[in-house]
Amino acid sequence: MRILIRGAGDLATGIASRLYHGGHQIIMTEIAVPLTVRRMVAFSRAVYEGRAEVEDMTGILVHSMEEANAVIQDGDIPIIVDEKAEIVQKYKPDVIVDAILAKKNLGTRMTDAPFVIGVGPGFTAGLDCHCVVETKRGHTLGMVLYDGSAIPNTGVPGNIGGFTTERLIRAGGNGLIEPVASIGDMVEKGQVVAVTGGQKVYAQMSGIVRGMLQPGVQVWKNLKIGDIDARCEKFHCFTISDKARSIGGGVLEAVTGFENIRNKYAIVVLAAGRSLRFGGENKLLTTVSGKPLYEHTLARLEGFWDFSRFVVTGYHEIEKRAEELGMHSVINLEPELGISHSIQRGLKACLEENPDIQGVLFSVCDQPKLHPATIQRLLNTAGLHKGQIICTANQGRPGNPVLWDRKFFPKLMSLSGDNGGKQIMAEIPEKIRYVEAHAKELHDIDYKSDISDLDYRE
Repeated sequence: MRILIRGAGDLATGIASRLYHGGHQIIMTEIAVPLTVRRMVAFSRAVYEGRAEVEDMTGILVHSMEEANAVIQDGDIPIIVDEKAEIVQKYKPDVIVDAILAKKNLGTRMTDAPFVIGVGPGFTAGLDCHCVVETKRGHTLGMVLYDGSAIPNTGVPGNIGGFTTERLIRAGGNGLIEPVASIGDMVEKGQVVAVTGGQKVYAQMSGIVRGMLQPGVQVWKNLKIGDIDARCEKFHCFTISDKARSIGGGVLEAVTGFENIRNKYAIVVLAAGRSLRFGGENKLLTTVSGKPLYEHTLARLEGFWDFSRFVVTGYHEIEKRAEELGMHSVINLEPELGISHSIQRGLKACLEENPDIQGVLFSVCDQPKLHPATIQRLLNTAGLHKGQIICTANQGRPGNPVLWDRKFFPKLMSLSGDNGGKQIMAEIPEKIRYVEAHAKELHDIDYKSDISDLDYRE
């Protein structure tokens, strides 16, 4: 797949290595003045030198999409100075990996690509990306999170060889850096390893210099300019780290998971009900937390624009808004025929577009707290457990949405009246796999009193 990696530092290069060797096509973006300490294992070095060799890979500085394509054709990795990743418009990546490692999100959105991965703190799965990869050293390093965020930045470097803060080399003053020690040199505690702004910088521990900024770069006091490793393995200075490979493995896992479900599933939103229990008015048009109830569901599907999305409705307002968001409208002007009619119209539309579709996720339109992360986990679970019904639940209580494998399509097409999927599920409980969701997510609005039962503040 076409993958854009934002950032080309040492951890981003470790990610690139995993993806590159997995056969994916990669472009990496960087800022004009990278400050990568472990520059000998980072493609950001290409910004200064024009090209960078890291293990068996070559990164080459380019200035346009045309140049990038030529580098890709040669089997290498293009690096472009593009702080805002504007090349996305021409490259149209399948996946964006934000590996800037700024400890905060600098502008990446879940809608920027079909699949967006946030690396490290500052991202929340289902909010600004589809998943997050953990970067903190320890038991969960490299874990893929489809709900929540990575461990917050503590400001304390990870423990390597029994040392944490001591292993960092920090600038002693503002100005240009003049390295005294080179990457791969052995140094002793108290030895001068650099001069910054005329101020001498001393090693805080003995070991091997694993990273050091290049000469002549403008730095400021306390900026990290180098790194000392107590393990004293020169090989480590010029090869991708265990941490970078682990994080890269997590990204590769996420990309492979997305590949496994892409173009295989559709999403159908049922929004044609008559709201009989809501006092006569259309509940889907009722304002909840500043916008119509139905808009909460449609908004949560914006990040899944690469999947076919259908909205079954007989209401013009909903039809119009769905089409504005790039969703297909399926008109149902006979809601009195029951939910089975909406299910079947939606399913037929999916099959007309893709006769080989693996499954369809059906969602109702009156669950304002449904989280995109739950939708993503339903899709992921379906990709791993084909031939089963994937249903949301909270502490054993099933709810919506439900994703149906294609083997159950004939049963769905045989439903009648107000009989929905629950009737089928009751007959084959052994075919159901549950995805845990928060209780508020499963709460639907049937009566006006239901609105006051939930706290709708985002």
